Amino acid sequence: MTKDRFPIAIEAAAADPRLRPSIYPEPFASMMEGRVKHPLGDLFGLANFGVNLTRLAPGAVSALRHAHARQDEFIYILDGTPTLVTDAGETPLAPGMCAGFKAGTGDGHHLVNNGDTQVVYLEIGDRTPGDAAIYPDDDIAAEQTPDGKWRFLHKDGTPY
Repeated sequence: MTKDRFPIAIEAAAADPRLRPSIYPEPFASMMEGRVKHPLGDLFGLANFGVNLTRLAPGAVSALRHAHARQDEFIYILDGTPTLVTDAGETPLAPGMCAGFKAGTGDGHHLVNNGDTQVVYLEIGDRTPGDAAIYPDDDIAAEQTPDGKWRFLHKDGTPY
């Protein structure tokens, strides 16, 4: 497959997992143990939004609890029973349920798999440039550089 040729369709579960499990700096990257993302949107050359088929092993989390300044996010649960954690507290989810996270609200969110079976869900997010993310529970903040990469800082502004 060349850069200009994309598949017409694929079996989502057969998509290769992301090579690097997390872009977080340590000690946060290690906290993503048990999370596997299969980028789907990239396989089709999608530029305006991303789609991942994500799997969480028992005890795993989707991300650090975070909120985006400019990018909306949406999740759809396919299998398992994760717990959605937001500023409002914990909400149990089940297959067929979905949740959306509007940019700019500051309401941190993530999924936790407290069960004993794997959780599988789709995550969809837009790719609005110039985004930033806050992490209310951890000493970390993120900002997107002009080239679209993420830069991580301590909350006092010093880089990781």
